[in-house]
Amino acid sequence: MGFLLPVLLALFVSLLGGLYLLGAFRRRRPGEPPLDRGPLPWLGHVLEFRRDTAKFLERMKKKHGDIFTVQLGGFYFTFLTDPHSFGSVVKEARGKLDFTEFARHLVERVFGYHSLTDDHKLLQASSNKHLMGEGLVEMTQAMMNNLQNLMLYSLGSGEDSANYGLFLYCYNIVFRAGYLALFGNEAVKTSGTLEKSKEVDRNQSDELFHEFRKYDQLFPKLAYGVLGPFEKMEAERLKRMFWNILSVQKVTSKENISPWVSEAQQVRAENGMDEEMQNRYMFLLLWASQGNTGPASFWLLLFLMKHPEAMKAIRAEVEEVLRQTGQEVKRGGPLINLTRDMLLKTPVLDSAVEESLRVTAAPVLTRAVLQDMTLKMADGQQYNIRQGDRVALFPYTAVHMDPEVHPDPQTFKYDRFLNPDGSKKTDFYKDGKKLKYFIMPWGAGVTMCPGRFFATNELKQFVFLMITYFDFELKNPDEEIPDIDTKRWGFGTMQPTRDIQFRYRLRF
Repeated sequence: MGFLLPVLLALFVSLLGGLYLLGAFRRRRPGEPPLDRGPLPWLGHVLEFRRDTAKFLERMKKKHGDIFTVQLGGFYFTFLTDPHSFGSVVKEARGKLDFTEFARHLVERVFGYHSLTDDHKLLQASSNKHLMGEGLVEMTQAMMNNLQNLMLYSLGSGEDSANYGLFLYCYNIVFRAGYLALFGNEAVKTSGTLEKSKEVDRNQSDELFHEFRKYDQLFPKLAYGVLGPFEKMEAERLKRMFWNILSVQKVTSKENISPWVSEAQQVRAENGMDEEMQNRYMFLLLWASQGNTGPASFWLLLFLMKHPEAMKAIRAEVEEVLRQTGQEVKRGGPLINLTRDMLLKTPVLDSAVEESLRVTAAPVLTRAVLQDMTLKMADGQQYNIRQGDRVALFPYTAVHMDPEVHPDPQTFKYDRFLNPDGSKKTDFYKDGKKLKYFIMPWGAGVTMCPGRFFATNELKQFVFLMITYFDFELKNPDEEIPDIDTKRWGFGTMQPTRDIQFRYRLRF
């Protein structure tokens, strides 16, 4: 008995220490937001959060108000749900709230990539140069060329109508065109002729998409670190395959590689990154640039098909843009060419894109707390936040689906972001006060998606070509719009729980 007592005491002390480390004994201090640790040590509320983030956060808001702290998988997250207070997070100095620390852990777990110290700054600078402004002219043209190759190569072949799943069709086309625009085309000198190289691009990009889709379906579990044994094996197989396909050696053998990709590789090489890690970064770039635009194109086209008045308005705008540029679609005629400048003249389509993203884009915007700090709310209240915690915003429920900000929020209204005179609408209100952050599909502040202009152009070019060159309709016009897959809350554009069949055929 004299021997067992110290052993039992040591086990008890170890158990208490473990529970302390797991956050079981954390208590709310004076001046801190309401604390809700959840039912399970360390895990806290993570199971409910993963099951349906939107419902969970709505429940917490009803229980605690506009700010609260919850435990999720070993971390404490403070969520702000008052959009008037979002600026206190978005504008806070990086010395207190920083996105890069959180992102570094995520990309290491999901992509096996170990970041450079200034990785985000390097990406931001390169994206500002090549995916915005004049750099966007070249990228828009590259996207146009590849969309034409994928969508219009059979013009004049006499192909009849075809039936497809709308989600897979949109995701497939937009992903492949974006991949080819960024990572380059098969070299003519390798394949022998231009037509042969285009065929190789079509075939190889299609194979790549189906492998990418497998990885994309694993992504939420990868991000949360909850893959099963066989899923882990499959994820590793896919990662290694993409590291090989997107390797520096293979990509540099292509033609028409985008300056964005070339510079990313060059800068990392100059900073001493080994080639294996550069290959991993290429995969990260592929997912970051193409993981959301395909699903977004599905929702946009589906909403237009379900709302004839929206389709009619956008079709009229498309025809007017073509008329102004002297282009005409006709059998045997030249393919139309959509430039960046043409895409700047589509306010109705712009509004429809924003509305589609409002309804279906649902990122969680997260910052790591680097030092003890105070968050100031719009109503004057102040709350103390602890170093090592996380601060997060979920604009989908806080703004996008707030009926006070966007009346009848569940309904797609293509002209929601247009004023009566056709100009862009930016005046939205909550509690009688104008909102600065009234739609946030791309994030906000210094961490706003640097590729948002290129991604928007990808969506617009795809829809523009579909409307111009194809007749298409839902196989069952009365079929309801699919629900969104709640397991993907927080990772950008949502995906449907099922596909919906449509048929299309070339008009000429």
